[in-house]
Amino acid sequence: MLKIKLNVLGLSVSQTQTGAYALVLAEEDGDRRIPIIIGPVEAQSIAIQLEGLHPPRPLTHDLFKNMAQAFQIELIEVIIYKLEEGIFFSELICEQNGTHIAIDSRTSDAVALALRFKCPIYTSEEILSKAGIVIEVSENFEEDAVSEEIELEEGQKNKYELFSQKELDKLLQEAIRDEKYEVASEIRDEISRRKEGN
Repeated sequence: MLKIKLNVLGLSVSQTQTGAYALVLAEEDGDRRIPIIIGPVEAQSIAIQLEGLHPPRPLTHDLFKNMAQAFQIELIEVIIYKLEEGIFFSELICEQNGTHIAIDSRTSDAVALALRFKCPIYTSEEILSKAGIVIEVSENFEEDAVSEEIELEEGQKNKYELFSQKELDKLLQEAIRDEKYEVASEIRDEISRRKEGN
C-alpha cells in the first residue's frame, strides 16, 4: 500500500448530531480533507492534546501511552487502512525490542494516540479518493444555497437522493465553506453511492 500522510486539521461540532464532532484530517501534500465523525470523549482527548493542555490526572489515552512506554513499546505510526459503510478502520503499528506489532483500533483512538506519541498518520489513495473532500473556492460562488435542513419524503433512502449531481456538488462546496463537515460527509457519500451504481 502506498502510504499518504495525513495531518490533524482540527475538530468541528456536528451540525446534525447532538454531542458528536467531526475530526478533520488533511492530506499533507494535497488539498483533500477527510471528515470523520467521532464521539465527545474522543474529541475531548484530541482537543486537549491539540491545545497542549495537561490535565492533573492522566486521561485514558495518556494512561495507554504511559503504560506502553513503561514496557518499552513505542507507537511508530497509525494507518487508516479501510473504509466500509462509512466506518474507518485503523491500525496502531507498535515496536518493542525491534519487533513490529499491528493492533486494531478505532480511528478516533488511533489519532488521539498518534498525537501523544507524535507519530505520523497514514492512509491509502483508495480511501482518500473515496472519502476525500477537495475545497474549491470560486469567486462567483452563489450565496443562495439549498438548505441542508431537508426533510425526507416517503420512500427516500436519504435526504440527498432527489438532488441532481450539479446541486449535490454545489451543496458539498457550501458545506465545506461553512465548515459543516458532517453534512459534507453525507453529501460525499451520496455522490460516491451514485458513482458506484453507474
